[in-house]
Amino acid sequence: MNAELARNVPITLVIAKHSTKSMKSRLPTAALLSLAILATAASSRAQTVTDRGAFILMQRGDTVAIERFARTADSITVDLTVKMQARFVYVAKTAKDFTIPQLAIQVYLPNAAPDAPAAQTAMLTMKGDSVIAEIRGGSQNVTQRIKTVAGAVMQPPSSTASFEQLTMKMRALQRASAVNAFEAQHSIPVVATGGGATLNATLTPVGSDSIVVNVAGQEYRLRVDPVGRILGGAAPAVGVTISRVDQATAAKLVLGKPDYSAPRDAPYSNEEITVQNGPGVVLGGTLTLPKNAKSRVPAVVTITGSGQQDRDEYLPIAGGYRPFRQIADTLGRRGIAVLRLDDRGVGSSTGNPTTSTSLDFAGDIRAAVTYLRGRSDIDPARIGLIGHSEGGLIAPLVAVSDSKLKAIVLMAGPAYNGRQIITYQQNYALEHDTTLTAAKRDSLRRIGAAQIDSLGGTSPWVRFFLAYTPDTTAKKVKVPVLILQGSTDRQVTAEQAEKLAAAFRSGGNSDVTVHVFPDHNHLFIQDPSGNPQGYARLSTNKVDPVVLGALVDWLTLKLQP
Repeated sequence: MNAELARNVPITLVIAKHSTKSMKSRLPTAALLSLAILATAASSRAQTVTDRGAFILMQRGDTVAIERFARTADSITVDLTVKMQARFVYVAKTAKDFTIPQLAIQVYLPNAAPDAPAAQTAMLTMKGDSVIAEIRGGSQNVTQRIKTVAGAVMQPPSSTASFEQLTMKMRALQRASAVNAFEAQHSIPVVATGGGATLNATLTPVGSDSIVVNVAGQEYRLRVDPVGRILGGAAPAVGVTISRVDQATAAKLVLGKPDYSAPRDAPYSNEEITVQNGPGVVLGGTLTLPKNAKSRVPAVVTITGSGQQDRDEYLPIAGGYRPFRQIADTLGRRGIAVLRLDDRGVGSSTGNPTTSTSLDFAGDIRAAVTYLRGRSDIDPARIGLIGHSEGGLIAPLVAVSDSKLKAIVLMAGPAYNGRQIITYQQNYALEHDTTLTAAKRDSLRRIGAAQIDSLGGTSPWVRFFLAYTPDTTAKKVKVPVLILQGSTDRQVTAEQAEKLAAAFRSGGNSDVTVHVFPDHNHLFIQDPSGNPQGYARLSTNKVDPVVLGALVDWLTLKLQP
């Protein structure tokens, strides 16, 4: 179970948790790559259901996941929906010792129709001290062996129902223990199916009705019944609460739809639009337009980071991080229109992200620019781009073929290739996980490198990202560039800002500005640590006004008539 639920799909490639889009923030990170190894179709045998209901996960007032489940004597069937993320359906075969010997997972795109096929599937089978993962879907058709330990309990991403296997096992061990049943502490190995990391979960009873679980540096305080069923709980450090509801209540639950409307007092209006990019991709979005404009207005297109996100670049942290909504509001009050789009396969947008690369996403942005230039209320000579994380990689790809763009803003845009970035992110996470021994860190590094190579051979997006060198494109861009960077960013490190600026300048571009904000992380929130594992503990979900001020002042200057 992942309390942060943060990034992209809340899972990791090698280490238990978000990188964000690594928590999506959006850079192809370990968390994102793990999406490529998840999913599968399976049906369980007709059996008597012994327990049915749903778990609701909330983070600081924001409902971030609903997990419907049905448990039989030897299986768990789950339908898990994470806000603005993929939908997971899985069937877990359960054993008498509370392990999960086999797990079949299906992953559906966030806006998939009820009868749509799964985008990706996987069958994971425990064999001794290994998990055999058979992955299918899109361009994936691989089998991987993940080394673990015999008796480890498989844990699908963000699943409370599978986490319940641990608390039920704890209760069984307590009953069999020779010591006081409510004093015995137990350590149970778990293997994260989204990444392959094997960790120890330490379970400590608190009285007769509670168990505290510590795993991967995260503490869960859970209320349980005598057999170990989870009745509710919390991960206090990250503001997550867990509630259990019955079947009748679960049947009525839905995750709320996002509200993209303009505030009542806003000096701008909002318009729902669609952008066509070829026969197979229709992008839905929101265009905010300044009111009472006396002439055509300037406009920008926002570009999200890695992983699939909605037009606000929503992340379920600190009550909901929506940087592009903030940016649209700030620019709208300065007379600049903003077009923000749902990514392929998300919200109102069609298209299959599993077969797409950053080059395809750049094509989507070109189509959006063309759309704006065709409007009578937009000045076609005053259009810019704002890209965050991977979006900062995509913006130059668009600008290099469109000299009519007036300006581009790169927020934490990468200068290194994807292999360097992912390797750094993995190493940083491993070095800052105090629960790991040196030998375990070395083992996880080797596993991570092997998985990256495997995914690079099967996933078009991963293959492009691993090899692409942003500085090559930067040298060809001639439009004005603003580079914004946080000094404590642990996803796109701070030195990459000046490296990227040097690449732009070396190609003859003399209009390049860099702002590095002290103690700001990848999300442009004040954060002295910058560790993605701490995103869910942030006290605010807002981009710092100082960052917004620098962005809007520069754009206002560059987008003048």
